[in-house]
Amino acid sequence: MAEGEAAPRRALRRTGTQTWRALAGAARGRPAGRALLRPVARLHPFGFLRGLLGPDITGARQSLTALAVSSLTATAAGVLLAAVTGTLERLPGLLVLVPAAIGMRGDIFGALGSRLATTIHAGTFRATARSDTIVGQNVIAAAVLTLVTAVALGVMAKVLAPVFGLSDIIGVTDLIVVSVVGAQLASIVVLVVTLGLAASSTRRGWDLDNVSAPLISAMGDVVTLPALFLASYLVGITALTPLIAIVSAIGAAAAMAWAWRSGLEQLWQILRESIPVLCVGGLVLIVAGVVIEHRLDDFIDKRAVLILVPACLAAAGAIGGILSSRLSTKLHLGVIEPRALPQRGARLDILFAFTLTVPVFVLNGVLASAAATVFSMSTPGVARLVAISLIGGMIATALAGVIAYYGTVVATRIGVDPDTYGIPLVNSTVDLAGAAALVLAVSWVGLS
Repeated sequence: MAEGEAAPRRALRRTGTQTWRALAGAARGRPAGRALLRPVARLHPFGFLRGLLGPDITGARQSLTALAVSSLTATAAGVLLAAVTGTLERLPGLLVLVPAAIGMRGDIFGALGSRLATTIHAGTFRATARSDTIVGQNVIAAAVLTLVTAVALGVMAKVLAPVFGLSDIIGVTDLIVVSVVGAQLASIVVLVVTLGLAASSTRRGWDLDNVSAPLISAMGDVVTLPALFLASYLVGITALTPLIAIVSAIGAAAAMAWAWRSGLEQLWQILRESIPVLCVGGLVLIVAGVVIEHRLDDFIDKRAVLILVPACLAAAGAIGGILSSRLSTKLHLGVIEPRALPQRGARLDILFAFTLTVPVFVLNGVLASAAATVFSMSTPGVARLVAISLIGGMIATALAGVIAYYGTVVATRIGVDPDTYGIPLVNSTVDLAGAAALVLAVSWVGLS
């Protein structure tokens, strides 16, 4: 890149960082922050509220736009899920993998997006594929984590499903093959989108913290379900299925060994810090799948509710991801401190996350009803769908706020990267809470 092109971009990044700090100063009553918010308040009767609820008005608009895209794509994924109920019934236990497979794409690549956002704010981002660069090591780490976690999810699904009352499910090699092949197919697309977002944000002046979590989640939703469905055709092939499972397990172990011996310090740090939290998150996501599998008959009876599942889980995780990513960046920049009680700058971000909840989850309910009507699927009606979506979404988002804040704070205090820990902790916990909250909302609201 020419020096003449680089200088304006560095200036833009400095301006973005100054805006974060000025707004945080406003939260603490500092003159610079108040001066920044004062003209915003004069622009519109609700301008001061807008200034308080986000790092800036543009950031709020970016988040809502990204969440709307996430809702649309997650609804499309929900339609596909409702359309393949025959496959879900033919392969018992496959539904257990669905939240885990979708969630893991968001965990791995959402964390990747959060780390890249921090490098953009810090001015160290360079779009290059060299393995010894920050971006190159992050990409390799995402590829290794995709393979390792896919194998782990297949094993965990087989082990945990009987513990929670699902004993009659497909074999462990079948689960590993569906998990690994589906993950590889989906991750290629999600990786390209993540890197494209990072590169575009530097050119267009977007704040990657505001858009990466929902857009990456959206892409994970829309490509993971078709990938799992395609991978399900490999189930039960006598010689091929066990062979793929064995090769996948050996490949995962070999990839970890290579990363350990590679001498790439950041790569090994990401893997060392990510694998424990991703495995715990995967376990939680498998339990979320078990919760949904137990109510499969109800969801099949009213398929519009099944359409809601990916949309609600994606929205709750995306809102929590936005919050976690913004908090991580502020902690890295020293704008807020990792305290037991959130400082006002952090509380404003938490409040902002909750303002997103109502429009997003109402939209999810309306979209699920519209999709069910268009595709002639059974539905309990738009009012019930909106109520189920709102109740489940509010519960999940409340938990997301707690996990996002304390997850990033604890990570910072123990000396690990909050970008690596925050989003996986939020996504996995919120997916379980969202699945349970959705089932609870169905029980409260009823389907007829």
